[in-house]
Amino acid sequence: MFTDYAARVRKTLVLDVVGLTSALIGPHTPNLARFRDDGALRPLRTVTPAVTCTVQSTFLTGTLPREHGIVGNGWYFRDLAQVWLWRQSNHLVAGEKLWDAGKRRDSGFRTAKLFFWYNMYSGADWSVTPRPMYTADGRKLPDVYTEPPELRAALTSELGTFPLFEFWGPRAGIASSRWIARSAERVVTAHDPTLTLVYLPHLDYDLQRYGPNDPRIEKSLREIDDIVGELLDFAKKRSLRVVVLSEYGITAVTDAVHPNRVLREAGLLRVREELGREQLDPGASAAFAVSDHQIAHVYVKDPARLADVRALFEKLPGVERVLDAEGKRALGLDHPRSGELVLVSTADRWFSYYFWTDDARAPDYARTVDIHAKPGYDPVELFLDPALAVPALTVGRKLLARKLGFRTLLDVIPLDATLVRGSHGRVTDRPEDGPLFMTSSPELLPDGDVQATSVKELLLAHVFR
Repeated sequence: MFTDYAARVRKTLVLDVVGLTSALIGPHTPNLARFRDDGALRPLRTVTPAVTCTVQSTFLTGTLPREHGIVGNGWYFRDLAQVWLWRQSNHLVAGEKLWDAGKRRDSGFRTAKLFFWYNMYSGADWSVTPRPMYTADGRKLPDVYTEPPELRAALTSELGTFPLFEFWGPRAGIASSRWIARSAERVVTAHDPTLTLVYLPHLDYDLQRYGPNDPRIEKSLREIDDIVGELLDFAKKRSLRVVVLSEYGITAVTDAVHPNRVLREAGLLRVREELGREQLDPGASAAFAVSDHQIAHVYVKDPARLADVRALFEKLPGVERVLDAEGKRALGLDHPRSGELVLVSTADRWFSYYFWTDDARAPDYARTVDIHAKPGYDPVELFLDPALAVPALTVGRKLLARKLGFRTLLDVIPLDATLVRGSHGRVTDRPEDGPLFMTSSPELLPDGDVQATSVKELLLAHVFR
C-alpha cells in the first residue's frame, strides 16, 4: 500500500521565507539564487492586506478575505467590543483548507504545518506553533503547542526550548528560524508527510528595523540563505519537490500615520483612565482604527457619520486610499469583520495604533512586548528604548526580579514610531519589491504572475502531478 501511495504522489516541502523578494536574491543569497536558476521564479500577486494572517489564509484556502474572513492579523470582534490580534484557532478561517483538499483527492495525504498561522485545531496531521505559558505571577515562559501533543516533548528534548524571545521582540533573530528549520527536518524524518509547510520569519525582523536598502540587511540575507540551503540539501536527499514563496515585500518607510489620534482629536474616539493611564475604549467610541502595518480598519458605529470620518482621512498626509464599501469589494475585503472604512498608506508610511497624546499617560503595555494586549500591530517592539543607558543591565534586573517572584513590568520598548524603517501591507508598486513563488519543478508553473489565490492548487499540483 505504501509503495502504491508513493508512486501516486511527489512529497513536497514548502518554505515560506517571509519578506523575500526577487530584488533581495543576489550575491548574499547563493543558495536561493541557485534554486532560482535551477528551477523557476514568478512574481506573486498578493492580496490586500499583504500581512501574514491574511495572505497565509489565502494561500491555504484559495480564496479572498471576503470568503475566508481573515481581514488582517486581527480585527474588532464586534460582539465582544474588543480588538484581538494574533488569535490561533483555525476555526476562525472559513473554507476548505489545503490539507482537507489533499485528503479528498487521496486518503493517504498527510500535512505537517510548522509555524504557519492559525495552527491550532487545524486538521493538519502534525502542527507546531508558538504558545507561551502565562503563569499567575505574571511570567511568560517560552513554549510551543503541537499536534499531536507528544510531538512537543520530542522536539523540546532534541532541540531545546523554542527560543520565543528570538521569535519576536528586540532580540528577534536567526535562532527562531533555525529552530523551526530543524524541527521541520525532524518531523519529516520521523513522519514523512506528503506536504510540509515551513514558516521562516527571519528576514521580516531586520527589514522592518532597517528597511530593505540598509547594508545591515546583508547579514540577515546570508543567515536565512544558510538555513534555506540546509533545507534544500535535506529535501534533495529525500527526493522532495520544493517550493519557496513569500507573502509580501517590505518597502522603506520614514514615519508613521496615527489614525487613532486623528479620530480622538475629532472627538470620535473615547479613552478611559486607569491608574493615571489611558486605555482605548472601542465599544464606546464613535470611531477608532485597528492599525496593521500599512493597512488600518476604521470601525464607525453610526453610518450617518461615515462621510465625516472618511473626510478626515482623504487628505491626511500618508494616506493613499480610503476604501469604502465599493473599494473593499474591489479588493475582496468586503467581509463583516472589516472596518466600515479601510485605510491604505502611501508607500513610505505605516499606521501606528497610538491613541494617546501624552506619552506619560500611555497604557502600561505600550512600553512592553505584548502582542495580545495592544489594539493594533506594533513594530516598535523590535527595538529597545534608546533612552536606556545600559539596556542589557536594565533588562537583566527586571528578569531577575521576575524570577524572584516580583511582578515587574518589562517596560523597555520605546514610543518612537520613527524608528521603524520598513513596512508592508500595501501591494508594492514594483513586482521585484513584492513577494515571489519559486519551484524546483518549473513545468508546473503557469506563464505570468502567480495569483495568491492559485497557491493552494499549485501546491496540490506539486504533490499529485
